[in-house]
Amino acid sequence: MTESTGNTGNTGIDPEDQKIITLARSARARNGVPEGAAVRDETGRTYVAGTVDLDSLKLSALQTAVAMAVASGARSLEAAAVVSAADAPSDADRAAVGDLGGPDTPVLLAAPDGTLRSTTPAG
Repeated sequence: MTESTGNTGNTGIDPEDQKIITLARSARARNGVPEGAAVRDETGRTYVAGTVDLDSLKLSALQTAVAMAVASGARSLEAAAVVSAADAPSDADRAAVGDLGGPDTPVLLAAPDGTLRSTTPAG
């Protein structure tokens, strides 16, 4: 189920959610990758990543951010954000977020300009 935010810009977005969108957008631009992502764990720490596209390893930006959180000891996620030209977060991305954060963890999808396009529960 997707809750669309329409074209209202970023007004009304929780400042902490806006922060992870901004971090995801920065990772995308800085690394010149198709997607940037950021997740916030249960303590408020953030993990930022871009798409990984090696011959032997391919991970979406959101999968990479979740893996970084797990590797750093996070026990849960409060929220996840991905900046992408895609129309929706992939099932694999939502599954990765859900594995760590649970099915109700919000996955925010933002356009490359940082405008929030939708919020979808991980599960």
